[in-house]
Amino acid sequence: MKLSIVIPAYNEEEAIGVTIERCLKARAGIVAGSPVDSVELIVVSDGSDDRTVEIARSYDEVRVEVFETNRGYGAAIKRGFEVGDGELVAFLDADGTCDPEFFTPLCSELIRQDAVIALGSRMGPSSRMPRIRRIGNTVYAAILSILSNRMVTDTASGMRVIRRDALDPLYPLPDGLHFTPAMSARALMDDQMKIIEIPMKYEERVGESKLNVLRDGVRFFQTIFEMTLIWRPARILLSGAGLCITLTVLLAMHPIEMWVRERRLEEWMIYRLLFCSLLGSVAMTMVSASVIAKNMHAFLAGGNHQPGTLTLALERFFSIRGLTILLLPFALVTVALIGRGMWTYLVAGEVTIHWSRVVLAGLVGFVYAHSWVTCLMLNLVKLHVQRYRHLHGSSPCPSSGAPEAVTAPVPVEVRTPIVATS
Repeated sequence: MKLSIVIPAYNEEEAIGVTIERCLKARAGIVAGSPVDSVELIVVSDGSDDRTVEIARSYDEVRVEVFETNRGYGAAIKRGFEVGDGELVAFLDADGTCDPEFFTPLCSELIRQDAVIALGSRMGPSSRMPRIRRIGNTVYAAILSILSNRMVTDTASGMRVIRRDALDPLYPLPDGLHFTPAMSARALMDDQMKIIEIPMKYEERVGESKLNVLRDGVRFFQTIFEMTLIWRPARILLSGAGLCITLTVLLAMHPIEMWVRERRLEEWMIYRLLFCSLLGSVAMTMVSASVIAKNMHAFLAGGNHQPGTLTLALERFFSIRGLTILLLPFALVTVALIGRGMWTYLVAGEVTIHWSRVVLAGLVGFVYAHSWVTCLMLNLVKLHVQRYRHLHGSSPCPSSGAPEAVTAPVPVEVRTPIVATS
């Protein structure tokens, strides 16, 4: 089993030499203490205009890739993965903050626990991470843990080991500094991808940091939410729907209480009830989108999912049978609300019912009509996936979330220690 270590470097002339020497020295320990039997080292200069390339090329056992212009931290790592040929791929920052010898436990635990990604967590007691970055990482980790329902402490660790056969399911990933939180979010959003963390030492960097706390912090935050919306949108959409429903109930309590007690509503309450109707419509749209998105992911992945109680209830509601059964109750509610007003309008040309009934009837009608649109969209997705399977004998995206493509043990191949060329 071969390990390809990638070092992305952008103007790191102060630290690159020491980092390379520490990596070369750590190879023997990695081979002796883990399932890895050979190690290659790849340095990718991301448009450096200092002596980074010159220093890296002075080591005969290191392969050096050079970008003429700055393409980004993630682009450099992906280039290293591309030119390397190890069954395991890894990377660490060139700034001297991480100890290359820590690849030994990372590789060992990755194989032992049959994981996809093993990363060194910088949030342990031995970390010397600056306080402002520690606070930011804690916030990002908490958000991602809540959204993915899986525990994580460090979303942006710059030292990790990945199975090469997991790269295709993980891609696409961004080219910038938000490469690492994007990878963490992508893995955590897929229940088939096991990611493990091991606390590691983290030192203060050598030279000037390329990270802008405000700009890159906002980008990390945006990346987490984008990945969540792409790979697990139902959680955010249903949370938004729950918030809208809660606000609707709170805003409608006073008008409902007045109607029950006095059988009347004050005119100013029209604005509150119209806003409640809007919130209810938004909630219905979010629920509808979450059901469609969840089914699309399940069908494209092969349908090997076990829906929860809420998902099953929603799928039964958004079905032809369910909506047909609910036609009579919806019709009775609508008639009870505005039937008398419609009759007097047809007979006498005037409307005698209170405006609140019209608002509520409009919301009921929207919910039922939107439910039928959702039902038709779900059936359309099912039809096209079934046609694709009939014509091609497989799901449109069989590799997405397939456990055998991610967690299968990597075959061990005996090789001599690597001697990389520049």
